[in-house]
Amino acid sequence: MAEALTSNGLASLRSSLIEWYESDHRSYPWRETTNPYPILISEVMSQQTQLDRVEAAYHDFLERWPTVDALASAEQAAVVGFWSNHSLGYNNRAKYLHTAANQVCSEFDGEFPKDPATLQELQGVGPYTANAVASFAFNNGNAVVDTNVKRVYYRLFEIEDDDATFESVANECMPEENSRVWNNAIMELGAVACQKTPRCEEAGCPWRDDCAAFQSGDFTAPDVPTQPSFEGSRRQLRGRVISVLSEHDELELDRLGPRVRVDYTPDGTHGREWLRDLCSDLADDDLVELEDTTVRL
Repeated sequence: MAEALTSNGLASLRSSLIEWYESDHRSYPWRETTNPYPILISEVMSQQTQLDRVEAAYHDFLERWPTVDALASAEQAAVVGFWSNHSLGYNNRAKYLHTAANQVCSEFDGEFPKDPATLQELQGVGPYTANAVASFAFNNGNAVVDTNVKRVYYRLFEIEDDDATFESVANECMPEENSRVWNNAIMELGAVACQKTPRCEEAGCPWRDDCAAFQSGDFTAPDVPTQPSFEGSRRQLRGRVISVLSEHDELELDRLGPRVRVDYTPDGTHGREWLRDLCSDLADDDLVELEDTTVRL
């Protein structure tokens, strides 16, 4: 690793990756803008959701709420309902996004903060999302480190599987004042070339001649968390509650139940008490109101 991180080695790694990215990369609408609002929308939507599935929802969301002011003025229930109807998962993200829009308008005079530290003051915006928005909107971020990026550096340099090490190496490799292109490029490399099953030759990885894994043939990588199945999960059923209520405003538990599960029976295993518990969780997250046997957005 030390040899690759010399001045000449770094310059070569940087230029080859940027050239590879700029010659051909996947086209997404959020890559064609430097407006922090749609970039934030795309980043929140794409958390644990495939980008190709995000694109349609992204367009629909911006058509309905084209500016941060429009989102801040919206009813939270409408935003949560949109999220659920587009199967984006984890409805809390919609609530946080709505809160963040209100923060931008009320605390920052309608202007997004430009640095990662201040961006993290927005509800639901953690270090990764803050760096991404700062990078892609303002070219002012630190190195972004996600699962794909970790895989790249782990294989390239044979570094230890340690978050602090990944952060250090990632920031050392990133050229100064060029976080926008660099973070897009390294994430693209991990997504299309350095996958779990690598596609070094097929994707024309610009780093394969310097890559320890490519030279040894050992493409071991850090464990990648497996996303639990969505079908039949509690996440999916929570989403169905929100989706049904977005059409009916309020329903009694026994009228809501069959619309959430086809096997709903009031006194059964998946019956009234089960549904009350599910709705109680949603109420604790301020996503619905539960009053006696009535549930409403």
